Amino acid sequence: MSILKEPLFHFFLLGVAIFGWFSYLNPAPSEPDSGNQIVVDMQDINRLIDQFQSTWQRPPTPEELAELQEAFLRQEVLVREARLLGLDQGDIVVRNRLAQKMEFLTLSLAQASEPDDATLQAHLAENRAHFLRPERVAFEQVAVGPTPETARVDEMLDALNRGADPAQFAGPSLLPAALPLSPAQKVDATMGRGFHALLNDLPVGQWVGPVPSGFGYHLVRVNTREPAQLPAFDDIREDVLFDWRRKLKSDLSEAQFDALKEKYDLITPAPEDIARRLDQ
Repeated sequence: MSILKEPLFHFFLLGVAIFGWFSYLNPAPSEPDSGNQIVVDMQDINRLIDQFQSTWQRPPTPEELAELQEAFLRQEVLVREARLLGLDQGDIVVRNRLAQKMEFLTLSLAQASEPDDATLQAHLAENRAHFLRPERVAFEQVAVGPTPETARVDEMLDALNRGADPAQFAGPSLLPAALPLSPAQKVDATMGRGFHALLNDLPVGQWVGPVPSGFGYHLVRVNTREPAQLPAFDDIREDVLFDWRRKLKSDLSEAQFDALKEKYDLITPAPEDIARRLDQ
């Protein structure tokens, strides 16, 4: 197989792109920082202008840019002094922020990726269950109270199955007389937990019952039962794209971390020492 088709080769190229992009936006100083020298170059000025324009949809005035530059210098002075005092060491907020910025580099690359439809359709095929529209059912119901009489129930069922209007048997109730095609979650939210499961065993197009719910008993006719199905690709393309980028970001993050981890000798406490500490 050609190396150009190897996933790890793709990760390598993407990793190079991540850090190349970051280096472009955050160029290293040409000389090591001297303790008393702070350099503001045109890249810094351009970044301040771009940030202002992104927020206010216009370039800053000369006075506003001077204020931005002064704020930048103030921040740089305070950051350097804080580092000299060691205030960045062991600070969980600083550590989390730095880790988030590293993750953001990977996320930005994933968000900028534009796969073709063939790639997205392959992702859809591999993750079909994630995009399935759940099973749905449509039904009618007539409430018959908490203690229905068998003879009365049989009489009502016979009339309903011969075409009688369900409204003539309906008593006072806040429940809907019918529910259109709805997933299990909506059915149970309307009729009470577990009602949808009871509908699974009922025939289609026939009044049956009584069927219990959280509100008493009901005569029920299932009108339509629609199995779980996969929507057309065009209808869910944006959802597939979002999920593809989510997975790409996860894959890139893992590949990036594994590559970076190889640069370090990791020394951790012995498992028995950790277990002993947990037992204390």
